[in-house]
Amino acid sequence: MTELAVPQRRTFVLVDGENIDATLGNSLLGRRPTSEERPRWERVTTYAQQLWDQPVTGLFFLNASHGSLPSAFVQALLALDYRPVPLSGRSDQKVVDVGIQRTLDALVGRDDDVLLVSHDGDFVDNIRPLMGEGRKVGLLALREYASSGFTAIGLPIHDLEEDVQAFNVPLPRVRIIPLDDFDPEFFLR
Repeated sequence: MTELAVPQRRTFVLVDGENIDATLGNSLLGRRPTSEERPRWERVTTYAQQLWDQPVTGLFFLNASHGSLPSAFVQALLALDYRPVPLSGRSDQKVVDVGIQRTLDALVGRDDDVLLVSHDGDFVDNIRPLMGEGRKVGLLALREYASSGFTAIGLPIHDLEEDVQAFNVPLPRVRIIPLDDFDPEFFLR
């Protein structure tokens, strides 16, 4: 008798790259981020694989409404084993958001775990049905910029800089420091 192979549980990493770039540029730096100030996307999937010790599928959502793709970036994503998801739509549609929302909704019927890479509260209602019943769900973001809606539903937040260590350079962030972690020497430099 032949046993059927049971598909291995995996983690889907859904990347809202536009949101991460906008948060870095508009909210944190006040200018367009340099290459060194952007996340190293391979560290994100490595972190996800180590976090829950299972295979990872990275989906990187792109707005292709203008009819073209940043080919060098797409090639880099493919080399990092991400699946680019180029979406297009009308100018009044948030195509990346809608694509991620639909993907989150589709994952409700699957037995896989999910990490969302975004700060955008537009996904809270789509994340909520994924929580519980043995599924692992989390958010990868710069903690202080994540929508409070994620905290309100109890979604674990993994900080892109501190936990994931996704950046090559320290970001100029102002964060709340737990007293047990406070090192005055940092401020005396």
